Amino acid sequence: MILIWMGWDGIITMGETIKVTSADGFTFSAYVSGQPDAGKGLVLIQEIFGVNHHIRDMADRFGAAGYSVIAPAVYDRIQPGFEVGYTPEDIAKGRDVRMKLNDAQLIMDVEAAAAHLGQKKIGIVGYCFGGTVSWWGATRSKRFAASSCWYGGGIPGTKDERPNCPVQMHFGEKDASIPMSDVDAIRAAQPKVDIYVYAGAEHGFGCNERGSYSKPDYDLAQQRTLAFFAKHLG
Repeated sequence: MILIWMGWDGIITMGETIKVTSADGFTFSAYVSGQPDAGKGLVLIQEIFGVNHHIRDMADRFGAAGYSVIAPAVYDRIQPGFEVGYTPEDIAKGRDVRMKLNDAQLIMDVEAAAAHLGQKKIGIVGYCFGGTVSWWGATRSKRFAASSCWYGGGIPGTKDERPNCPVQMHFGEKDASIPMSDVDAIRAAQPKVDIYVYAGAEHGFGCNERGSYSKPDYDLAQQRTLAFFAKHLG
């Protein structure tokens, strides 16, 4: 199924929803964007809200930057087609599905998404819950050449895991769910990880559909993310 909609900058963008089969035979949906034959690829991991408009838009943005991008619907094992917005009720729904996920199966599906992109150099990027999964992609898989993690709330609890590739992280100074003490603990545990803190930014500062969106901080974090992937993916 091909989806067409108006992007952030008023530009019509287009991508396609496909099916991907994991190592255990489970089939899930994924949104793909960019050129399939691009020389570098990205697996893009959703927030707790599913592969919604924001995640598809981010996939298109990376696709326009020259990447072959896939955003796997990692909630499909629990609730296929799950997609919500950002109301308190939506947050509760997203958290409920998250708590039912099996993390080993989650990584299996992430690796299946990477396999769909072929043997090119592949990075992983994610937001909120996806920021945590991007960290796990670096530590629990050897498929990725670089990982960019945006405000992953589960990173502090797994900060001692060993990454298999270069990693950068982005946090908001005023993130109510990730205090600066947690960020300091990550720094202490992972001195080789590039960690950026955005003064005054809140959780979700990179999503223009949230009240916490901060365009200057998004622009800077995105610039850093693209430069990071350009360095490590070629």
